[in-house]
This record gives sequence, C-alpha cells and structure tokens, in this order.
Amino acid sequence: MDLGIENKIAFVCASSQGLGLACAQALAAENVHIILNGRDESKLQSVVQRLRLNDPKTVVSYIAADLTTSLGREKIISSLQQVDILVTNNAGPQPGALSDWSEDALRNAMEANFIPAVQLIRAWLPGMQARGFGRIVNITSAMVKSPHYMMGLSTSARTALTAICKAISQDVAKDNVTINNLLPERIDTPRQEFMLQRLIAKEGISREEARLRNVQSIAARRYGSPQEFGAACAFLCSQQASFISGQNLQLDGGSYDGLI
Repeated sequence: MDLGIENKIAFVCASSQGLGLACAQALAAENVHIILNGRDESKLQSVVQRLRLNDPKTVVSYIAADLTTSLGREKIISSLQQVDILVTNNAGPQPGALSDWSEDALRNAMEANFIPAVQLIRAWLPGMQARGFGRIVNITSAMVKSPHYMMGLSTSARTALTAICKAISQDVAKDNVTINNLLPERIDTPRQEFMLQRLIAKEGISREEARLRNVQSIAARRYGSPQEFGAACAFLCSQQASFISGQNLQLDGGSYDGLI
C-alpha cells in the first residue's frame, strides 16, 4: 500500500533507539524525510549511517538536543521551519511508589512526558493547518488506560498529554491534521530489558524465567516487535488514516481487558 506521504518531513523525538527509531525506520521506508533526535550525537550519527547503508535513497538527518529543556526545544524548533509529521516520544520516569513522588519528581515527569510534546505541537501545528496536512502521533503507554501503581508517575504525565491532545484534535481535524496516540505494552525494546532486569533483581530469578513470566502475561504469548509498532505509526501518518483522530491505539498483543 502506498501511504501517500512520500517527501513529507517528519521529526521523531527520542529516536536513536527503541520505539522512536522503529517509527523513524517505518516512515523512512515510505520515502519520508526523517529528522532524528536524541541527546547523544555520536549515537545519532551511527544511526544515520546505518539507515543510509540499508537504503542509500533514505533522506535522514538529526538534531542532537535535550527535549526536556527549553534550550533544547528552542534549538529544535529554530532548526525546522516545516514539519509535516511529528512523532513525540521520551523515556519515562523511574518506577516508584507514592513515597517517591516528591514535587521535584512530579515536575520532572511533566517536563519529560508532557511539556516537550505540547510545545513542539504548538510550534508546528499552525503550519500543518495552513498546508492542509499534518500528522501527530504521541507514543504514550498502555498504562494510560490501565494504570499500574509503580508506574503512576509516568502514567499521569502521559495521561495529561492524552487529554490535551484530544481537546486539540477536535479543533484541527477540519484542516486534515490528525492527532493520535500509540499505547505500547511489552514491545521488545531496551526499555523492556530495563524492566526485565528490575524483575530479575527483585525476584532473584534468571533472565530466561523473568522473560517467560512476562511473555505469559501477554495474550499473544510473545513480545511485540519494534517493526510492528513502527508500521502502526506509519499507517496513522498516512493519507489513508485521515479520518482517524483523537484515538488511542493499543499495541499490547490483545492483553487489554476492557471494551473501550
């Protein structure tokens, strides 16, 4: 299927690895012009070289900047006058409990998983509206719909982003600008490896046992692949998805118990 987004310009937040990179790769396969982002310039350079080696026709560059700071966001925004596709993403806070959620912890969660996305949307949304095309995809979490106690800090900031984007989406749909959210759970990325190591340390079990325990909690009985996640992102960015907006698409192997 031709997704109809060739030569569009996409900025993908936190895309030197994991889910952000998977989305960038899927969009690059559609001949979208990709701008990667991360804090580690050498890592970004390596990813750019790898993408170009895989497909010499790939148009890819990067902006090394910390999304969580106003200076980092200013660097990004001033470098890009036009963005047609925005994929927001950032690492979540450390797992924890109520006793860990100080004012600073709460503020840091919002500065990582709420404020950067909103500020980038504010910067580029008017241009999308003027051109009559825009796709915004936020990578949030399945826990937006199914909160877990130890992930409450991350869930709260991502839920705030979900709410404000739902409100915005209803105002811009008439301009062929869509805003949707991807809700991952158990996608095989470095983040899942981090969570796996926490389980190993807590339970005193082997990596194989910890991984099997996680797999058994997934209805599909396997981890999701980054490529599957990236493909879902690319479709939401397509011309064919122009009538889908304000939605939360779960990628969890069918594990969610609810109806809505």
